[in-house]
Amino acid sequence: MGSAPPALPVGAGTLSAVLPSVLASLGSPRYAARPLIPLTPARRAVVVLVDGLGDTLVRRRAGHAPFLRSGLAAAYRLTCGFPSTTATSMGSFGTGLPPGAHGLVGYEVLVPGATPEADRILNELSWDDGPDPFTWQPEPTVFEAAEAEGVAVTRVGPGFFDGSGLTNAALRGGRFRAAYQLATRVDETLAAVRATPRALVYLYWGDVDKIGHVHGPSSPEWGQEVERVDAELRRLVASVPADTAVYVTADHGMVEVPFADRIDLAGEPRLLDGVRLVGGEPRSVQLYCAPGATEDVYATWSERLGERASVIRKAEAIEAGLFGPPGSVAERVRPRIGDVLVNCLGSLAVVDTVRMRSELVALLGLHGSISDEETAIPLFQWPAATA
Repeated sequence: MGSAPPALPVGAGTLSAVLPSVLASLGSPRYAARPLIPLTPARRAVVVLVDGLGDTLVRRRAGHAPFLRSGLAAAYRLTCGFPSTTATSMGSFGTGLPPGAHGLVGYEVLVPGATPEADRILNELSWDDGPDPFTWQPEPTVFEAAEAEGVAVTRVGPGFFDGSGLTNAALRGGRFRAAYQLATRVDETLAAVRATPRALVYLYWGDVDKIGHVHGPSSPEWGQEVERVDAELRRLVASVPADTAVYVTADHGMVEVPFADRIDLAGEPRLLDGVRLVGGEPRSVQLYCAPGATEDVYATWSERLGERASVIRKAEAIEAGLFGPPGSVAERVRPRIGDVLVNCLGSLAVVDTVRMRSELVALLGLHGSISDEETAIPLFQWPAATA
């Protein structure tokens, strides 16, 4: 809908460029050597991340978001990176690095053990029984960098995010303000940005994603939630100080996957021949293979899924830049990536009714793969009136 998004400098079109570009607009030289998104200078900034608000979706259903629709002409179209999943995107957003550098490379990934038998799968979203997040993701965050330069950083979200594994890995730095209702989060954001003359405030909202998962992003419920978010964003932009810029982005988009289009591993044991552990998620499966079995697993999945999926080996995925420039993929990260990656195309998904909880199998809206609907995200901008 509307005109094409404004052009971006080469290398600046990813979610990982958002916070470094915002910090640069606040006067920081820290990220001057890297490609940045052109943003108007400001004294203060608010960055809102609406989970699941993909660029394709918001343009398709812009009738539910008149305020966001009014900002489409100035909105950049970015890519969230790969895989298009919240844990990975939060790592990219928070550190300003591609997934291969920060190391949060999927929804469920391998934690290498002292022996292959000790290997296990970590859910990087829930972080249950996870490793120390500060060693799992040791790179400094942009929030930490901002604090070091005298910018007051406040993060606003649900209380259970404060001190969680994913937060400590990807979004550490500054102070945290807990609030549960969207209107209350906007109020807390306004209070934080007004409290100091040089501020960076981050607000997270997750219900668009939750409703999209349960009801699908084409549902009336999804549209109603976007309407509510749109109204609160209008209030936020109208209420910030004149020297404050406001940005709205997302971590991924979403597709609807009919239940008839799903492959259930519980009914196709041949697909698990040679597979030690399964990670990733239904739209983007990561297969950890037994020694010497990678080629057989690759062949079996390629034959079964055909043109309905992109099946690729780890080395090929790294060389193709799925996790960022090949040289950016850290040695500590490589073992976490599946030996074979299966990225579903069209409306395909792969589930496992034995391994997965029933409520996850029942989700209608999914993401994680490489389609534009899943990877394209917006960056709306409302520049400061004064700097």
